[in-house]
Amino acid sequence: MSTLKSSSSEMELDRPNIEEYLTESIYDTSHEKLLLSDLLDISPLLTEAAGAIVDDSFTRCFKSNPPEPWNWNVYLFPLWCLGVVVRYGILFPARAVTLAAGWIVFIASFISVHFLLKGSDKLRLKMERILVEFLCSVFVASWTGVIKYHGPRPSMRPKQVFVANHTSMIDFVILEQINAFAVIMQKHPGWVGLLQRTVLESVGCIWFNRSEAKDREIVSKKLRAHVQDPDNNPPLIFPEGTCVNNEYSVMFKKGAFELDCTVCPVAIKYNKIFVDAFWNSKKESFTMHLLRLMTSWAVVCDVWYLEPQNRKPGETSIEFAERVRDIISTRAGIKKVPWDGYLKYSRPSPKHAERKQRLFAESVLQRLEEK
Repeated sequence: MSTLKSSSSEMELDRPNIEEYLTESIYDTSHEKLLLSDLLDISPLLTEAAGAIVDDSFTRCFKSNPPEPWNWNVYLFPLWCLGVVVRYGILFPARAVTLAAGWIVFIASFISVHFLLKGSDKLRLKMERILVEFLCSVFVASWTGVIKYHGPRPSMRPKQVFVANHTSMIDFVILEQINAFAVIMQKHPGWVGLLQRTVLESVGCIWFNRSEAKDREIVSKKLRAHVQDPDNNPPLIFPEGTCVNNEYSVMFKKGAFELDCTVCPVAIKYNKIFVDAFWNSKKESFTMHLLRLMTSWAVVCDVWYLEPQNRKPGETSIEFAERVRDIISTRAGIKKVPWDGYLKYSRPSPKHAERKQRLFAESVLQRLEEK
């Protein structure tokens, strides 16, 4: 019952104000005063439907709000042009050289370690982990990453799992540069997939395919075995299951909270002053996402390692997941919404939603004019 009340309160907080979308002209003071509530008060269901159609809180979780233009006058435009020259003509080439040099050093070292230390697995794995951390540090340097870590650094202990909110694939890079995690991640094509199959296997990462139902069961078994071995890197899971725009947090999948082990929450918050780090995989490839980061001024981010949590007696895995999500959301200053992130892959197209919104708005205006 408490869960239902909590979800209801979240819906109330996130309900948009429909009257903001109507112009003042519809309230004609020369006639009898008519409020939108006259129509919407007919049925609570109609009110809910209007709110969902006009401004869907689920869709807002996956939107990247474009920055407001500031180069709108003759004084600021030259400064903006100078900034473009600096970012694309100076910073980007320097970052590209840094990234290329880092890759050359990494590949030469990784191949040498992988083949020369085949007889000593423990030393080889240790060296490969250090090299993966080095490569992630190179990536962060290529964005001029300004990352502040708060709280004690994670330690390698058995029966613990780290969970974090998810904004982009760079979340993993930012966390991996100071500690080798075994991330649970969606398989990707292209050069990212090649990196997954070769380099990241050395830190014990586990891959899955979201479209394959059997993969979930296989990943669950691998994860349970992984957390029992004290020599393995601590697993890192993004329980939202998809990238969210760092302003909201969607429902956590319960898999990480059914392992009967300690859950270590990690809160990640990006400052959008220089660039929005949200990766919308439907609109841009990861390569273009990286290029956008490399041509920005900097990637500014705060990471909090929060107090480890254990499942309370009588607490279900879903309640445990919600409690941890609340801790992460509060620390990162992001808003909880009661949506399943996987709906992102099955929701109607934006064009269809816009057409429905337009039809609804026309219907409301027509009814008001008739009155």
